[in-house]
Amino acid sequence: MTGQSALVTRRAADPVGAAVLFLHGGMENGTGPAGRWQPAALRMRPFVRAAAAAVGEGVLVGEVRYRVRGWNGAAADPLKDALAALDVLAGVAGDVPVVLVGHSMGGRAALRAACAPQVRGVLALAPWCPDGEPVEQLRGKDVVVFHGDRDRITDPRASQALVERAAAAGARASVTLVPGGDHAMLRHAGWWHRTAARAVTGLLSSGAGAR
Repeated sequence: MTGQSALVTRRAADPVGAAVLFLHGGMENGTGPAGRWQPAALRMRPFVRAAAAAVGEGVLVGEVRYRVRGWNGAAADPLKDALAALDVLAGVAGDVPVVLVGHSMGGRAALRAACAPQVRGVLALAPWCPDGEPVEQLRGKDVVVFHGDRDRITDPRASQALVERAAAAGARASVTLVPGGDHAMLRHAGWWHRTAARAVTGLLSSGAGAR
């Protein structure tokens, strides 16, 4: 990915009043290159389209481009990529409020990237929430989590526990368990796409939105 921007714009805005950035899933460990045609990236395309259709004018919609496919322990590679994308966005649009939407590994990265001051809200879809994940960076921010109750890849109970800890730390956090929902979000796919788009517009209007 040498020379490529960490931010991929899917819907431009001029001027940019706010932004929504998507972070797809990946692997616990993997140093192979990430690509736009990998299943984890393709899975997010309907969510990107649904959000782009739902948000108002002045909202840039983009994706974080990963350098590699894995989290890779302390390297936290997708978190670095998310922060790099936020820096690129700030250089283009200035200090505009941002909503992050992440699935699985991307959900973990989005929750971590809330440490950036321009991030006002996070929508985490079936996030990977290992024990001991930090939550202090979520203080004062809006956090919405959707997790299928039949997910066998990431644990919905871990999402519930993280939301509880985030709320105790001062976040405005909620979790919704999706009956019959799987990790790939293919069961009830239309519900996932519509509800995620509504959540994004809600996060934008609740203080993370266009000025």
